[in-house]
Amino acid sequence: MLLKELLPTINSDMGNIEVVDITCDSRKVQNGFAFVCINGFNSDGHDYAKKAVEAGASVIIAERETGESCEVIVEDTHAAYAEMSANYFGNPSKNFKLLGVTGTNGKTSVTYMLKAIIEEQGYKTGVIGTIQNLIGDKVVESVNTTPDAYNLNALFKRMSDEGCQYVIMECSSHALDQKRIYNLAFEVAAFTNLTQDHLDYHVTMENYLEAKKKLFSMCKNAVVNADDKYGKIIASQATCNLLTYAIEDRNATFSANGINMKPDGIEYEMVTDYNIKRIRLKTGGKFSVYNSLCAAVCAKALGFKEDDIALALEKLEGVKGRAEVVKTGKNFTVIIDYAHTPDGLQNILSTFKELKKGRLVCLFGCGGNRDATKRPIMGSIAAKMSDFVIVTSDNPRLEEPSLIIKDILEGMKDSKTPYKVIENRIEAIKYAVQNAREGDIIVLAGKGHETYQILGTEKIHLDEREVIAEAISSLQ
Repeated sequence: MLLKELLPTINSDMGNIEVVDITCDSRKVQNGFAFVCINGFNSDGHDYAKKAVEAGASVIIAERETGESCEVIVEDTHAAYAEMSANYFGNPSKNFKLLGVTGTNGKTSVTYMLKAIIEEQGYKTGVIGTIQNLIGDKVVESVNTTPDAYNLNALFKRMSDEGCQYVIMECSSHALDQKRIYNLAFEVAAFTNLTQDHLDYHVTMENYLEAKKKLFSMCKNAVVNADDKYGKIIASQATCNLLTYAIEDRNATFSANGINMKPDGIEYEMVTDYNIKRIRLKTGGKFSVYNSLCAAVCAKALGFKEDDIALALEKLEGVKGRAEVVKTGKNFTVIIDYAHTPDGLQNILSTFKELKKGRLVCLFGCGGNRDATKRPIMGSIAAKMSDFVIVTSDNPRLEEPSLIIKDILEGMKDSKTPYKVIENRIEAIKYAVQNAREGDIIVLAGKGHETYQILGTEKIHLDEREVIAEAISSLQ
């Protein structure tokens, strides 16, 4: 393709350069490639322009002069990369209805609930998210919650070619801030909540919110949690068709009444000005009400009927790593959950605190090279909500696990809740299972769907379900 076909706004004779492919990774450059200089969180692509030309790049797209004769200067290389990627793959997102879900917690659950609702009506659906990417039932490995613009459009092309009529994607704050989804048109955009996370990147909650708000300038319909204080801000500034949902706010378009928590799930009434529909779920917790209500309202925005929505939600078995009950065959319960933020930990522990017959045991750690300010907060929550706490590693990455644990313990120092520190997560899980008592509920928080642990820069295999099974077998 010609450069001017990839970047129509270009005003230069360079527009007639033939481009074979596009990349922002200088290591992937081959003859005829366009290399886009992205100024990233850890490195600046402008520093690699010379290397890209030496590898055969036919054109350099940059925000400032790099000294290369084949460079084209643009105002924003993030936006240019997204636009070029979409054009390179033929703008595939225009071939299906695109839905985006953003927020700190609940994104994955909402996308899977929406997938169940849409597929119940016979439509082939794609999912892009944290656990995995899906084309119908076909699994495509997921690296980031939201892929970069090139890989995202490559995935869109594949989904379009394989007949997807709807695509639901989790939209992370990083992706929104870095314009990975720049210029996409969303049929529906949903906001779940905003709680402390990613402050290592955004620094302030205000910056975090500003990143999330960008999604709602790209959609026809906005679906917003009216109980969330940041949701109220997004709703007040929405310029598109707005639908709100809530448990507490009675002015919301959709609300949940008559919530009935049960050991095997939850029931509630989805109420609007003109209809009441009973919703039954096989997962518990107040957060499940919010997630299912969000999915239901998104489906309503697409034109689906309440009866069909309720039926699909009732059939849904749950989402891997989200309040996932692991079968043990024992007289105690083990739960795996992705909770890795203060709000997420509070939610999952609150849910099972109401259902416990014995102790509530919380096993958790915090990720390395991420927002450190949440560590003592999570320590305080675990101590306050649990009867026993096991502090361990999560994904320590390049940090010393012992120092991460020290930060967590700062939040527990004034608590009388008993706790034990076991740095090795595998040994910590084994200890929790092997020392379980009748009626205990053990919550393994932080890893959820992940089947690995990041130590240094390497991923090692760690599937908590396997560790639980091994520990159970030792009890025989």
